[in-house]
Amino acid sequence: MSRAPHYRPSILLVNWRDTRHPEGGGSERYVERIAEGLVRLGYRVSIQCAGHDRAPSGDWVAGVRFRRRGNKFTVYLHALLAILRSDADVIVDVQNGMPFFSRLVARCPVLVLVHHVHREQWHSALGPFLGRIGWWIESWLAPRLYRRCRYVTVSNVTRDELGQLGVELRRTAVVPNGLDAPPAVTARRTQAPVLVAVSRLVPHKRLEHAIDLVAQLRPKWPDLRLELVGEGPWKEVLQQHAIDRGVQDSVVLHGWVDEQTKHEILAGAWVHLCPSVKEGWGIVIMEAAAHGVPTIAYRSAGGVAEAIVEHETGLLADDFDEFVRHADTLLRDRALRKAMGAAGRRRARQFSWEESLGAFETVLHGALRAGAEPRGR
Repeated sequence: MSRAPHYRPSILLVNWRDTRHPEGGGSERYVERIAEGLVRLGYRVSIQCAGHDRAPSGDWVAGVRFRRRGNKFTVYLHALLAILRSDADVIVDVQNGMPFFSRLVARCPVLVLVHHVHREQWHSALGPFLGRIGWWIESWLAPRLYRRCRYVTVSNVTRDELGQLGVELRRTAVVPNGLDAPPAVTARRTQAPVLVAVSRLVPHKRLEHAIDLVAQLRPKWPDLRLELVGEGPWKEVLQQHAIDRGVQDSVVLHGWVDEQTKHEILAGAWVHLCPSVKEGWGIVIMEAAAHGVPTIAYRSAGGVAEAIVEHETGLLADDFDEFVRHADTLLRDRALRKAMGAAGRRRARQFSWEESLGAFETVLHGALRAGAEPRGR
């Protein structure tokens, strides 16, 4: 298909949420940073996502057009309608477990963006029956429906997991998360030991483990404090869990905070905890590293094993007992914390959104070329 010399390709991203959504997180930030970068490169970019009360049904942010329709269930129907009406050259189907089924109605190439595979989350989110259906859609139906599409993911771990579901490795490119340069902060490392976890407050983030860790270590560390930063439907559950474990006076739930406040809290902490069941990468791990704060996470949690360089920028645990031992080790060993913090700062400087944007655009060019090729009927 011929294009005018100054034609600006149009990209439509369909995503469950945006960063202003109460449950928005790192995956939404990835989508929006890439979208904003594509606008700077001359693309026309729209994001179709769920509606919510923190943003209007439609607006423009950094040159990106946002259309917010439906709730966390009906957003899929609204996305399909948007795809049908769209003149986009490429659809980016952001699969947070559930695909948008864009391949059924799209008249242009579809690029699939997957942050991580959700095998473990389906049961906790929807229960055993619906969870099995969700996992069947993600693990069996989606790989077949999108079998001719290119994929983008954020870590080699997720790329390999997609391969196990039948997505050919040659069709999957790894484009890691970038990192915003951390703002200048006034906070200094606290005198008393402080643990921090920055996360959406949802079941699969498993923040109960962070609270349980405080309960186990407080006899050794009576001044220990845990600061939880983030918002979500699990907030009251976590508050009650802290009460049940008798550590409510040692756990601070900040709720949602602005970026500057988040970085101030990170900068003052000794250790960052990421007890999540699964992460595609873990942007906050790199944000903590940029402030010289090492992270402890579970080895089985996917991309965290790439975001953390084990024994250099943080520690990985195989079970909860080891998670606690690692925290105790880092709290006791100031020299080790400092060494890991310095290594983390160096590593964080290796990541930028501009590099991620360049890699993503390369994949996008491949999809655009595929769309320009004549196809037999």
